Amino acid sequence: MEHAHSHQHDHNHGHSHHGHHHHTVDVKQVNQAFIIGIILNFLFVVIEAIVGLSIGSLSLLSDAGHNLADVASLSMSLIALRLLKVKANDKYTYGYKKTTILVALFNAAILLISIGAIGYEAVHKLFSPEPLPGKTISIVAGIGILINTITALLFFRSKDSDLNVKSAFIHLMADAIVSAGLVVGGIIIFYTHLYWLDALLSLIVAALILFSTWRLLKDSLRLSLDGVPEDIHIDQVKNEIIKVDGVRGFHHIHIWAISTTENALTGHIVVAKDTPMNSMEHIRHEAKHVLQHLNIHHATLEMETEDEPCGEPDC
Repeated sequence: MEHAHSHQHDHNHGHSHHGHHHHTVDVKQVNQAFIIGIILNFLFVVIEAIVGLSIGSLSLLSDAGHNLADVASLSMSLIALRLLKVKANDKYTYGYKKTTILVALFNAAILLISIGAIGYEAVHKLFSPEPLPGKTISIVAGIGILINTITALLFFRSKDSDLNVKSAFIHLMADAIVSAGLVVGGIIIFYTHLYWLDALLSLIVAALILFSTWRLLKDSLRLSLDGVPEDIHIDQVKNEIIKVDGVRGFHHIHIWAISTTENALTGHIVVAKDTPMNSMEHIRHEAKHVLQHLNIHHATLEMETEDEPCGEPDC
């Protein structure tokens, strides 16, 4: 029997009102959050740099550098979000959606570099602490807590819907923790003159950022290598498709991420030898409906009958 190929994505198959897209992003709200975040954080970088230079505080200057890296990564995330809207063309058949994954990976790399910088400075200051005006450090860092927390909260609602939004949220919460560490350090230094505490707090903060960044790095690296997205399990997908009436088998499955919010699948559905063509189309339609529920938006399904040699290693 002939293969009934279909490469139609059929994502709008009349069931969209069921709310299959569990992880939709409010692009307008996220767009606004990025713009506000970039402006507020850049203003804080300027404040930190000016005060840091005037009082000779290495901790404020290194934090200003860390925050500047965040402004850069927020800007890149905003560009990636804009590129999501670019229409597909003959050369880029999915548009530029993959940039969202690459930017998330780059953001994780920036965070790791900033951890290295904080750690290096902290170790240096641990062995050669310098006198610092603790009160000034605390005041400036207090402004940092306020700015970073306000900006992070703008991303809170959409943080589980997109890897870049999650990346921005982690960045900003990590910055708020860094600022909190500097406030505590500044207060203790002011009263005790134990200048080495500043370096110790920096190391603790670096460890906290590393913990939160590792998962982001792992997720974005997996998606950039076309790995199966974290919230999708291939065995579950296979079991759900086999439950569809008329399906005898499901194999040669490939699942990957097109962007940080959209997933795609290709697979071969096996049906009985005497299945008529219109029944095959109905089975394919139902299978795509099931896949939408599993957060797979673009599905290309090939139909084959039980007696056909499959020629694939995973049959």
